[in-house]
Amino acid sequence: MTHLILFLIIVAILPSPAQIRVGVGKRVVTPDPLLPVSGGLGPGRPATKKLGDLYARAMVIERGETHVAFIAVDFLGFPSVLGDRVRAQVTDIPANHILIGASHTHSAPDCYGFPGEDGKAGCDLDYIDRVCTLTAKALQEAVDTLAPARLKIATGEAKGRIAFNYYADELYDPRCSVIQALGDDDRVIGTLVNYAIHPEVLGPKQGVVSPDLIGPLWDRIETETNGMAMFMNGALGGMVTADVRRPDGKHVQTWEECQRIGDLLGREALRIVNEAPIQKDPKLQCHTRRVRFPIDSPMLRQVIQVSPLKHPIAEDGSVTTQVNLLELGDARILTIPGEALPNIGYYLKRKLGGDHQLLFGLTNDAFGYILSEVDWASFKRYDYITRTSLGEQTGEILMRHAREMIAELPN
Repeated sequence: MTHLILFLIIVAILPSPAQIRVGVGKRVVTPDPLLPVSGGLGPGRPATKKLGDLYARAMVIERGETHVAFIAVDFLGFPSVLGDRVRAQVTDIPANHILIGASHTHSAPDCYGFPGEDGKAGCDLDYIDRVCTLTAKALQEAVDTLAPARLKIATGEAKGRIAFNYYADELYDPRCSVIQALGDDDRVIGTLVNYAIHPEVLGPKQGVVSPDLIGPLWDRIETETNGMAMFMNGALGGMVTADVRRPDGKHVQTWEECQRIGDLLGREALRIVNEAPIQKDPKLQCHTRRVRFPIDSPMLRQVIQVSPLKHPIAEDGSVTTQVNLLELGDARILTIPGEALPNIGYYLKRKLGGDHQLLFGLTNDAFGYILSEVDWASFKRYDYITRTSLGEQTGEILMRHAREMIAELPN
């Protein structure tokens, strides 16, 4: 009896595992009236209709004193200067624990400040301010709805005709990773899908504002789970795009094709996560590093200098951004401030460790394509992505810092 009493006393004074809590929030950010849409460098194309709404979606995960926020916005890219505006409006979470990624839809207004034919930026600054405010409100909603939760994390190959590499058919990563939060009553709070693909089925030339295939992805998941869905892109560079090919060689660029691909990816994501076990006492750690990249590209230097968003540039002509490495349960998540090519993505996942490796591309910044040194300006097919990359060393710098951050993790 004495031993039993001592055991009960010890159990009572030992700290209990911290409870995971999760909250989600979203806001529509579709411009009204519609604005020109951007698929890349140069002036936007006038839009005459919308197919689906653009959103800012947030998921906050809390464990003890640690809070991390994932935010997904439906734009080609979301530079850090805008991300900082969002972070400044929500003080419940450390700014460097707020990760903001762009879906990379090619059917949304310009949030970079690309120069037009006259050399001046044509973005709508009032609209961009509204987007930042609404994104902060989505994040605050996620904070305000934090509730006890359990996590499922899974990775598997997404089957079916979803993506391919336009430059080399099979050079892409078919793996899809899913984070799903469930309440104590087993209801689904939110489902985050991580997959590498260009949402450019429609593209900017059709004059349509749209989340592209990501909209039908949300619809499928939210219809089946009644919880919020969100999408974080992966290593989609050079040129991992939607597989809209037909046997006759033509490409189908319709809303129906967006629905086919998005619905398929949504169903595959749910299949992958469905049988995943509940994570036991999942850890949550967020590591941050500031990384400096030289700007060797005249084209990107002009974009950064001309933009009215006032992107900060150092005296030596470099830019600095935030890279995060997260430990979440048995998964590790690395952010990438641009469009890393698939070979870099495969390399980083191989080095990450953990049972699940997630890459959040176009997150915390959107500095164009990220190539390895041996790929940069290597052959004609890579001319465009070389011109729209910060420089020859961008990929090498990213990989070096990622390796160092991984090495610093406790065993």
